[in-house]
Amino acid sequence: MKPKFGVVVFPGSNCDHDAYYVIKKILGHDVTFLWHKENNLDNANVIILPGGFSYGDYLRTGAIARFSPIMNSVINFANKGGIVIGICNGFQILLEAGLLPGVMLRNISLQFVCKDVYLSTENRDTLFTNEIPSEKKAIKVPVAHGEGNYFATEDVLKELQDNNQIVFRYSDSNGIVSEEFNPNGSLLNIAGIINKKGNVLGMMPHPERACDSVLGKTDGQYIFKSIINYLTN
Repeated sequence: MKPKFGVVVFPGSNCDHDAYYVIKKILGHDVTFLWHKENNLDNANVIILPGGFSYGDYLRTGAIARFSPIMNSVINFANKGGIVIGICNGFQILLEAGLLPGVMLRNISLQFVCKDVYLSTENRDTLFTNEIPSEKKAIKVPVAHGEGNYFATEDVLKELQDNNQIVFRYSDSNGIVSEEFNPNGSLLNIAGIINKKGNVLGMMPHPERACDSVLGKTDGQYIFKSIINYLTN
């Protein structure tokens, strides 16, 4: 099966075209934009909630987008095992929608952070990470957010660890996780998590911004190629 991707567009999304470009032009797969007011997912096999500032980040990041009409369809899709990836603001929306546990707080610095970071892959046996080479100690992707400080109760953090739901953690280039490499104050250096079923991923870093060799970094391709590999093999 050749997968079809759907990129949800909210008012204020600004990474929707980046995601579309990667899927269509770089990886050569079908992709369509999905307007937030619609209910139809257009037979997409994978839903991408892109980064940006949905609804201007009023109230809380993702808090209004969670109530967009299309999110009912996305939630039903995910609950039935459909593949969903939320990137940056998309991750925040997944948290607000209850598809992933925890919340996002302001960066501990209270400053917007925009830079390349390294991520240690904590779980390589997921549909989002199966193409990351075993010898790859860390992947390099950018972050760009003001509220990426992941917070959860001790019970939730324990459950995430026990179920191997922490997928990415901020690290150095050798995959060593340390607080000094944490750009936002996230507990346990968490950069990305999955749900218990493993079909929903939320991550603050932007893999779609690290997929084109023209930009000098392509590690983000591993995540999208992992999804494609899962669906085609």
